[in-house]
Amino acid sequence: YLLKPPRVTELVRAVERAWSRSRHANARSRYHQGLARRVRERTAELQTALQGIAQAYGSTLAALVHALDAREHETSDHSQRVVRYTLAIGRKMAIAEEPLEDIGRGALLHDIGKIGVPDSILLKPGPLTNAEWTEMRKHPEVGYRILESIDFLRPAAEIVLAHQERWDGNGYPRGLTGESLPLGARIFMIADTLDAMTSDRPYRRAASFAEARLEIGRCASTQFDPGCVEAFATLSDEELQALRVTER
Repeated sequence: YLLKPPRVTELVRAVERAWSRSRHANARSRYHQGLARRVRERTAELQTALQGIAQAYGSTLAALVHALDAREHETSDHSQRVVRYTLAIGRKMAIAEEPLEDIGRGALLHDIGKIGVPDSILLKPGPLTNAEWTEMRKHPEVGYRILESIDFLRPAAEIVLAHQERWDGNGYPRGLTGESLPLGARIFMIADTLDAMTSDRPYRRAASFAEARLEIGRCASTQFDPGCVEAFATLSDEELQALRVTER
């Protein structure tokens, strides 16, 4: 069957159009493949850069906390130990890793507001006067103001603000009660008390983990969230000792 000339022309044009579409489709495919490759490359570069920033930022925070610990000679390495206890309790409560990281940062930076407390008060060997206590009790709010404007640290800032509160509402600065307290702060309170009790002080010997466990249990529902106390109670003395002496 012979095509008439017009039909041949139409066929040629149709073939040309199909070839053109195919060529453009191939070009688009190559473009999109190249674009996807560049996106993957840039994403990998960005992830590497962010990881480096996070590591540098973490090192800076750790150095800042070490400087604060060094300023208070009695509490050397206190912040690092409290972080480990806090994370261990949080894992017993099955808290997901991302919010647990925020809680860990809050524990690490809990006393950052003491940067604003004069040495004459912070390092005073004797009892503080009422005026000095008033100044000292400002440190959660000072710490909150330092951190809350940094997006990365805003969840940690909430823990810093609440770390001197109590389950029964007798803490400061806001007198929060029960579950109005951030969960991270409720966990931190136990970890902080544990480390304080099991550390030597010039005026007393360190308590054992068993003694600290009894005292923390006694204060459930008053000073501490009873649910957090239950989670803490599942940590053995051997686990607590390992957390005390080991960087994790």
